[in-house]
Amino acid sequence: MPMIDVYAPRGAISDRKVLAQSLAQTVMKWEQVPVIPFFTDNTAAFIHEVDTEAFSDAAGSSEHVRVNVTTNAGALNREQQLGLVREITDLVAAAAGDATLAERTWVTLTEAVPGGWGIAGHSYTNDEIVQHVRELHSDTGHL
Repeated sequence: MPMIDVYAPRGAISDRKVLAQSLAQTVMKWEQVPVIPFFTDNTAAFIHEVDTEAFSDAAGSSEHVRVNVTTNAGALNREQQLGLVREITDLVAAAAGDATLAERTWVTLTEAVPGGWGIAGHSYTNDEIVQHVRELHSDTGHL
């Protein structure tokens, strides 16, 4: 259940909710998880608007976007990492209506430690997530 945080200059993204939902769905696609409420209800993106006076690169530019994606440990292989970063970058540039923003979009992929996912008051390990989804599948008969 990834969490995505986007930090963008204030006003750069016109429809933040559409971008947030698109990013959440994109990460689920690349993680190859089933589209079931346990994942759709617990995968989210947050769009944070930042005043350009509040950040800068070393050259003085404040025209960047940073996207941090946190997944459970081992969720993405190298091919998935490459595809996810490319698609996230493209989504951000499209949402800003600025193709050149792709050159100024930074994406970091972070893995939560085992037990580092807390949902509904429970700290899940990867194995517990898998077990929970199996139990949901046996209760409903489908994924």
